[in-house]
Amino acid sequence: MTTVVIAEDEAIIRLDLKETLESEGYEVVGDTGRGDHVLDLVAEHDPDIVIVDIKMPGLDGLEVAKRISNSHDAAVIVLTAFSQRDLIDRAVEAGVLGYLVKPFQKSDLIPAVEVACARHREIKEITGKAETFAERLETRKVIDKAKSFLMNQKGLSEEDAFRFIQTTAMDGRESMLEVSKKILDESQ
Repeated sequence: MTTVVIAEDEAIIRLDLKETLESEGYEVVGDTGRGDHVLDLVAEHDPDIVIVDIKMPGLDGLEVAKRISNSHDAAVIVLTAFSQRDLIDRAVEAGVLGYLVKPFQKSDLIPAVEVACARHREIKEITGKAETFAERLETRKVIDKAKSFLMNQKGLSEEDAFRFIQTTAMDGRESMLEVSKKILDESQ
């Protein structure tokens, strides 16, 4: 069963998230209204998915996302009322795999969770050859930067940017890391 930790400062939204996820077969192993408490819950429960609001007391959701991405093997989804481009870019830099804008519908939440899980699995497969967690994280950061470049400069969606890198790697019999580095080198 896929486990989830939720960090959302609005109790009603947090409860709605929990009920929706549990009704779809996910196990919510912890929830909090504070950004600084979510890190303890993640360390304690080692969830598969962490859903964080950006604006929370104690610690900003993007900082939480960055810390989780740097130290835990979990897919992070950001939940926010804001959809500005710079915020999305910062979320990508923080290692976020999903971005959900409030108010959300159940029909938005479950696909966002499933896509984030699938991307997390793909990243683990792709980076599985890396010998250490630090190497996997560094590989993921390079791929995310290349995706961000393709999104900003070529107008691709996040999914299309990821697929472009993946397809280019398969076609050229290269790793996604090598393709991403080439994209970033060409961008400079």
